[in-house]
Amino acid sequence: MIFSTTIFLFLFLPVVIILYFILGKKFQNLFLFGASLLFYSWGEGAFVLILLASIVVNYLFGILVDRHKHNRFSKPFLILAVIFNLGLLSAFKYLNLIIDNINNLLPLINVKPIVLDPVHLPIGISFFTFQAITYIVDIYRNITSSQKRPVNVGLYISSFPQLIAGPIVRYHDVAEQILHREVNIKDFAEGIERFIFGLGKKVLLANPVAKVADQIFVLESNQLTSGIAWLGIICYTLQIYFEMPIHFTPKAD
Repeated sequence: MIFSTTIFLFLFLPVVIILYFILGKKFQNLFLFGASLLFYSWGEGAFVLILLASIVVNYLFGILVDRHKHNRFSKPFLILAVIFNLGLLSAFKYLNLIIDNINNLLPLINVKPIVLDPVHLPIGISFFTFQAITYIVDIYRNITSSQKRPVNVGLYISSFPQLIAGPIVRYHDVAEQILHREVNIKDFAEGIERFIFGLGKKVLLANPVAKVADQIFVLESNQLTSGIAWLGIICYTLQIYFEMPIHFTPKAD
């Protein structure tokens, strides 16, 4: 579900905002967590289980690191958590590349190549993996304490506004906002303004230059002139720039 699509703008987002304010504070985090899972499963289907597995495992590692932060077991649990997260990321993002490189060497020792179907790369796995790591690291550094409610950990890792495109937000920057937040008219208006500017950059600027870049990138080398090549480079640069999310740290109440 892309932010600039009509189903997000005129169905998902308005419904989430309305229900969020209707619900009491006791259920708002649970609702946002459920909405984030729905948002992710909309495009990834069963691969939402990977996201859930990451949340559960990092929730448990957070408790273990916090419980042992004053003894020698804290660092081993931190290392195990980092290995788990990077291993999960590598398995989906680099396994095909690793197997391809191994297969290039196997004929040298008369071994049959490894047959592996292409591994699907879940959307946003890099972002939620590194978010999970920052949660564990912040606990290890005694910057914050572990969350006792798994829903709060899940909301931090899977929050749909930055789940698929970032930016990666350090846990201690938003920990207070997850637990205690107040929304007033001024902040709500500023949020709408920020969203409209971002949507405008995406739809009016990034998308048009992306079409130009895509058309240039499929040209054969004999069709490229220096001017066309530079136009493609500039358009692609502008596309990335205008699509780049801006890091924003919420104000403490």
